[in-house]
Amino acid sequence: MFPRQLLVLLLFSICSQAQSTLPKPFDFAGPLRVSDNHRYLVQANGKPFFYLGDTAWELFHRLNRDETERYLSKRAEQGFTVIQAVALAELDGLNTPNANGDKPLLDNDPTKPNEAYFRHIDFVIDKAAELGLVIGLLPTWGDKLFKNTWGTGPEIFNPTNARTYGQWIGNRYRNRPNIIWILGGDRQPRDGSDDLAVWRAMAAGIEQGVGGPEKALMSYHAQPLPTDAGGSGKWFQNDDWFDFSMHQTGHCRDVAVYDKITVSYNRRPTKPTLDAEPIYEDHPVCFNAKDLGISNAYDVRRSAYLDLMAGALGHTYGCHPVWQMAAPGRAPVNGPHYSWMDALDLPGANQMKHVRRLFTARPMLDRVPDQTILLDGDKEPAARVQAIRGIDHAFVYTTAGRPFTVQLGRISGNSLTAGWFNPRTGNWKKLESIANAGQHRFVPPTSEYGQDWILTLDDSSRNYPNF
Repeated sequence: MFPRQLLVLLLFSICSQAQSTLPKPFDFAGPLRVSDNHRYLVQANGKPFFYLGDTAWELFHRLNRDETERYLSKRAEQGFTVIQAVALAELDGLNTPNANGDKPLLDNDPTKPNEAYFRHIDFVIDKAAELGLVIGLLPTWGDKLFKNTWGTGPEIFNPTNARTYGQWIGNRYRNRPNIIWILGGDRQPRDGSDDLAVWRAMAAGIEQGVGGPEKALMSYHAQPLPTDAGGSGKWFQNDDWFDFSMHQTGHCRDVAVYDKITVSYNRRPTKPTLDAEPIYEDHPVCFNAKDLGISNAYDVRRSAYLDLMAGALGHTYGCHPVWQMAAPGRAPVNGPHYSWMDALDLPGANQMKHVRRLFTARPMLDRVPDQTILLDGDKEPAARVQAIRGIDHAFVYTTAGRPFTVQLGRISGNSLTAGWFNPRTGNWKKLESIANAGQHRFVPPTSEYGQDWILTLDDSSRNYPNF
């Protein structure tokens, strides 16, 4: 064989290998709905859907098409399944044009949407669908109803035009199954105002536009709330349009996120719940970088596992430069000054795929939080140990690698296969099998700041594959 032929074959082989490593689309079959036990989300084919979100609030508003493809492809490669983005965006979204030079509304009138602006949103939603990504679509940020002290506004919504706009945008996207509708946009409904009427009117319009309530999976994104509020279910738990509760647990460290999830988990009627805005990676902690520093991968990882172990249907990650799509000439608000592109590969973002892999490796739909299997688990947030179990498996998360004791016999099987899952690397180390009776003390491989671990327990008779 001639050297040139060898070179051609070598180049072909390299190209083939490169193609095989490209991100493959998530096998998504929409539309989504709430599971029969009202705890999780499932696809149209009945398969569980793991909600692993990213807050890309300014995606529609600030990125052009090439940038959009770069962002979505990267998040798909990293294992994300939901992208949360806003049509009428937060950062002067009505009066500052998008990357194509278009504003969303004519005369800032919700009944006069600008076709050119929404064609770009069409593109983003369809590109996400190609990658198996769901769009958590906020029709508007909350400052278009109530500016408060930090919103740009202007305030343009009332119950009448909110319903009109909701019906219009619902109808526009009625045939796109990769959408979850999210109302609110970082605002609490105010007592003595018509805020509740506005949001309910918008929800009714969306349901009418998409062709019925069964075609519109919907929630509400509020500001941080007291623990006993139970997320956005505080206002809407009994509303038929409100399918699952969302929390915003804020941007401080050592928040008892599990208690917040637990309150909404126990509300009636039963509806799924999740944290849709926890502490972001590379965010000024409590907005006070001078005294408290900048958040890190451990902060965001800890929130994710504690939320999920408390029974959340999924979890949303966030990154400070990414939510606002910071770029040269568009500096981040109150945070590290670098672009969204440089932030895509932060450690916490890359570690989210381990979260998804762990929680989808065993049956999801029968899983329930259960602190009773821990004899010493209820510690403060910085040293919390949290447990969740299914019929034939259990996970125990220790935030700082502290030892703990498990009451066995709560899942099926005469013997259990145990192992340690490393949330920083995704590696799993098998331990010796143990009898599924009595009590057993487990000591993680390491124990210090940032050394969190997950104990995995499986009914040995199920012969589950390794993680």
